Amino acid sequence: MRVFWISGAIVLLDQATKAAVLQFMYREQSISLLGDWLRLTFTENPGMAFGITIGPPGTVTALSLVATVLVAAYVYQVRNDYAPYRWSLAFILGGALGNIIDRVFYGVLLDYGPWFTGRVVDFIHVSLWQGFIPRSIPFVGGSYLELFPIWNVADMSIVLGVVGVLIFHQSFHDRRRAERKRKQAASLRRAVQTRKVPSSVFSSSVFSNLGRDLGSPPAVPSALSDQTSHGRTNGTAPQDNTTFWTVQEEHT
Repeated sequence: MRVFWISGAIVLLDQATKAAVLQFMYREQSISLLGDWLRLTFTENPGMAFGITIGPPGTVTALSLVATVLVAAYVYQVRNDYAPYRWSLAFILGGALGNIIDRVFYGVLLDYGPWFTGRVVDFIHVSLWQGFIPRSIPFVGGSYLELFPIWNVADMSIVLGVVGVLIFHQSFHDRRRAERKRKQAASLRRAVQTRKVPSSVFSSSVFSNLGRDLGSPPAVPSALSDQTSHGRTNGTAPQDNTTFWTVQEEHT
């Protein structure tokens, strides 16, 4: 369950930084840290990324809650799997929970709205690029563009988690496939040893021939066949092939 401790630590860090911003900064205040490239700018986002809003108030919060529950369920499902993959998911879950707290509670706590209508507190202002778009680009060429996302610790955690999932998901699925094959091989070995092979194991084409071979008696040696024919000629009772198979089974 350590994966959930990671998510919890991210939530605490996110909420602590937001509390500091709410306490010591006013809305739209901007403090330069590294020139114009990195600043602290206090804004509140009522919607999703880039301020996009959909539906009536509370819609974004409801959708975020559903998505967070699904992520939490998946994190629990893979809690004992490949560590880098589940840690990446823990970062996504922690970031999602951090922003959910803003949307659910901040409207009431900060006294500007009812439950589920809170605005997400953003303050990390990074100026990625600013300038004119080349005129060779259709429709938007020649326009001035400034990319300056303002985000928070929760947003950073989600981005890092998504990058981690993209990097480690192939290794995660490869390990899962190898584990399934190992368990199937172990099940087959136990079944062969006890001669109680489950039908589910032999349902695949790989083991179908082996299943038929295990159920068929061995061929009768030619010497035994000659002995049987000789017994019939001399009037003696021939040996029973079924008895031979039973004896062979016991010695096997």
